[in-house]
Amino acid sequence: MKRAKKKKQGMIIKRIKKILKKWKKSWEQTGPECTAALIGVGILSALLEIKKELSEFCVRKYTLKVPYESENGEAVKVIFVSDLHGKQYGKNNVSLIRAIKEEQPDFILSGGDILTRSEEATDHTAIRFYQNLSEICPVYAANGNHEQRMKENSEYYGFRYARMKKQLENSGVKILENESVDIDMKGIPVTITGFETPLKCYSHFKSVPLDLSEMIERIGMAERERFQILLAHNPAYMKQYADWGSKLTLSGHLHGGLVRIPGIGGLITPQARLFPKYSGDMYIKDNKACIVSRGLGTHTVNIRLFNMPEVVSITLLPKNTNHKK
Repeated sequence: MKRAKKKKQGMIIKRIKKILKKWKKSWEQTGPECTAALIGVGILSALLEIKKELSEFCVRKYTLKVPYESENGEAVKVIFVSDLHGKQYGKNNVSLIRAIKEEQPDFILSGGDILTRSEEATDHTAIRFYQNLSEICPVYAANGNHEQRMKENSEYYGFRYARMKKQLENSGVKILENESVDIDMKGIPVTITGFETPLKCYSHFKSVPLDLSEMIERIGMAERERFQILLAHNPAYMKQYADWGSKLTLSGHLHGGLVRIPGIGGLITPQARLFPKYSGDMYIKDNKACIVSRGLGTHTVNIRLFNMPEVVSITLLPKNTNHKK
């Protein structure tokens, strides 16, 4: 019996070796072609995904508890948009406006870069977009580096920024240029501050420090007794924003890191910096939150991979909430 069992095992081993030898020979003959084919399929799949992500967007939803009570325990819905860069999803951004309306927001906040400073045609797209938003609910907007450069370099860009600002304010949009506004969100006392990060902080290939004193010089002290929301386009200074006193910081600028790697996050910024810490998600530490939008458009580097453009929808839940998830 033992001899028969050994013989059977030997035959099985011999058969496995024969199969492996056959596979090895086949791989030696066709391996390079198979490898090339797999690489080709991978590249094609990536290109198709990039094409898709450059033409579609999603609504990314977050829920955040706030230490205040609202009227009747109602939740507050806030839409955050950033980095459109003049892109259109349908004529006059009809698809984008429809998606925002469907969220039924109470307030809309903007993190800037809705236009592209080097393309004057995007001014009209941005103005029309903001005007359509203002018909949905109150809109508060901060400047991104594109609007800020236009504003601070009028000798080069002319009166483009001033014209846009006037039209937006005539539509009821509140532009926050290093200033704050106190509002009531269904009984929750909120202060929204728009912070224009110094332009030196947008330098390429190097980190430029931002002192807390520089923030205070521009926007004063944070509101400690109210729910302080900070619109700050550049997310590289989240620690400073939290130290200043922001309870919810909303940023953009990095376009999600262009390519996102599962478990890691954004790969590279438009300024060619690798693996940014805050590139597109919600981060909470010490009861202070920051949300970084992955943006809606692109600029200079027209690539997105595993990095869908997004509208950010935030539900603020008060202490006495009756909201059902």
